[in-house]
Parts: sequence; structure tokens; C-alpha cells
Amino acid sequence: VQLQASGGGLVQAGSSLRLSCEASGAPFSRFNMGWFRQAPGKEREFVATISWSAGTTYFADSVKGRFAISRGSAKNPVYLQMNSLKPEDTAVYYCAADSTPYKLLVERSPGAYDYWGQGTLVTVSS
Repeated sequence: VQLQASGGGLVQAGSSLRLSCEASGAPFSRFNMGWFRQAPGKEREFVATISWSAGTTYFADSVKGRFAISRGSAKNPVYLQMNSLKPEDTAVYYCAADSTPYKLLVERSPGAYDYWGQGTLVTVSS
């Protein structure tokens, strides 16, 4: 099972980025998917999550109204569109999957996610 986040980079405040998550080795279309981030010296934190059906989404208060999460194909099961980026959004971003198929409860805790990808660094300059 592999997950790999991509699409990060160095951008100026106010810019946009779209993160992708490439997946293989499991039926990710059946799993709730999430994005998390970890800034230097800080704990990993929840950013956004989307249910397997795409019918439910949750966002951290800090990104609400600026970020959007969407489902994609089996190979790229989740995207994160980040708009109006701020310096405080600087972090390594990770995609993750909750491997319970068709789970109704959409979790926001990192501990609920079983599969984690390599992260992608997002740096926002002021």
C-alpha cells in the first residue's frame, strides 16, 4: 500500500496550490480520505477530510473557506485545493486513508487513519 502526496512548493501569500495524492495497493475509493499537516516544531494537525462517497467533508477552522477537498480516481483518490494561502499554512502536507471500508463516521483525528503517504512541503512566503 502506497500513498504519495505531491503538488507542494514555494509560493507567495495569497497564492493557490493544488495537492494530489497518488495511491496504490488498496481500494482507496472505499475509504474516507484526509489531509493533515505538520509545521516545524509542531504536532501533526488535521486539515480536511472527505468521506468515501464524497458526501461529507470537514475542515479545520483555520482553513475553512480557503481550502477545498475533493475525490478523484482510484489512482488519485483525493485532492486538496488551497487558495488564499497564508504564511501560517507552511507545513509538510500528508494525505491519509481510514482503511475501514464505507465507514459512516468521518474522523478528524490522525490516529483514526491507517495509511499515510510521504508528505509534500508547502512554503508560503509573506
